[in-house]
Amino acid sequence: MEFFTYKGISDSKYVEGEIEALNQEEASHKLKEQKIIITNLIKSKKKGEKKEKTKGKGFSLFKKKVKTEDLVVFSKQFATMVKAGLPILQVLEMLRDQVENPAMKDVIEDIRKSLEGGISLSKSFEKYPDLFDNVYVNLVKAGEASGKLDVFLLKIVDSLEKKEKIKKKIKSALMYPSIMFTVAITVSAFMLVKVVPVFAKMYDGMGIALPKATAIILSMSDFLRGTGGMVILFGSIIFFIVFRYLTTKNEAIRYRWHKQILKLPVFGDLILKSLIARISLIMGNLSAAGVNLLESLDIAKSVSNNVVVTESIDNIKKGVFSGETLTKLFLKEPLFPPTFSQLISVGEQTGQLDEMFNSVAMYYEEEFDNAVDNMSSLIEPIMIVFMGLMIGGLMIAMYSPIFNVGALIN
Repeated sequence: MEFFTYKGISDSKYVEGEIEALNQEEASHKLKEQKIIITNLIKSKKKGEKKEKTKGKGFSLFKKKVKTEDLVVFSKQFATMVKAGLPILQVLEMLRDQVENPAMKDVIEDIRKSLEGGISLSKSFEKYPDLFDNVYVNLVKAGEASGKLDVFLLKIVDSLEKKEKIKKKIKSALMYPSIMFTVAITVSAFMLVKVVPVFAKMYDGMGIALPKATAIILSMSDFLRGTGGMVILFGSIIFFIVFRYLTTKNEAIRYRWHKQILKLPVFGDLILKSLIARISLIMGNLSAAGVNLLESLDIAKSVSNNVVVTESIDNIKKGVFSGETLTKLFLKEPLFPPTFSQLISVGEQTGQLDEMFNSVAMYYEEEFDNAVDNMSSLIEPIMIVFMGLMIGGLMIAMYSPIFNVGALIN
């Protein structure tokens, strides 16, 4: 006789256990006689043997890399198939076989097994907090509770796509100035270390008085080629490590740093608009899902890693307890523009707060897009002038003694 471990559904409840039979067919027959709908049936080597828990497996999966793009594609396909009316277990099987990323494949399989074993879909996703955040899990939970899982899955897809769009916009906006600045510094450092010494030897042999700008450049070259270069290199590394440690461990320093980030010219406004758009979208989706306001604020707080924004949302949450309106609470926080509060006020008065939050999200997404476009058109000429002044100024300073000698000869 063999032992078989089974999982199934009986009287609308998930059940599991072991059964003794000659083979798998007999085990299946016995379970059907007990009116158990079989979801999983495997052979055990001996009685009492338990199948390896998948939760530990789920935890270790995050040692592997699952890209955000993989999550977006999975969510979009999952939402589309569920909307088409396919059973969720079948959908997960199909997606498991379709995805190419092995880490994502393992995640989907583990979710499928959890669901098959009687765990709800939201709880199955909850096992992977690094992949499925609070917003994702709560919207899935709302979809399960309302019977409109397909609707809320589409909201998740919309939220993920907008989040990725904002990330890509910021990266593209910062890419050009970062490359130009790096090139300018690299070229200047190369000239100071390799080219300027050649001019220094030439001018030493000529025995002429050097202009002040040229003398400064020669001194900088000597400094970089000596111990100064190593001092700057190791000093920069130490400063970065200390700064990173302090802004991570010290709350007061982290708060001041995050506050300064939001005050940066051009970039600070850009970051704030992207955060407001993200928070508004999350609040709108959670409000539509029937999540209470306090919980929505808690979840919305988690989308920002800026402690200044987090503190503002915390203050608003505290104010909700005292019975104040959201409009007044947002007006008290200088971080949120008056336009934001005015739009929220309309939502409160009409009783359509979820729709108004979505409208606010769209408004600030457009503002963000316009700010990125304006910044891109502004940064390009600024960086060209910067490179021209830095590299061109260096060349002029080095050639000016030769021009002076030519003028004296004439």
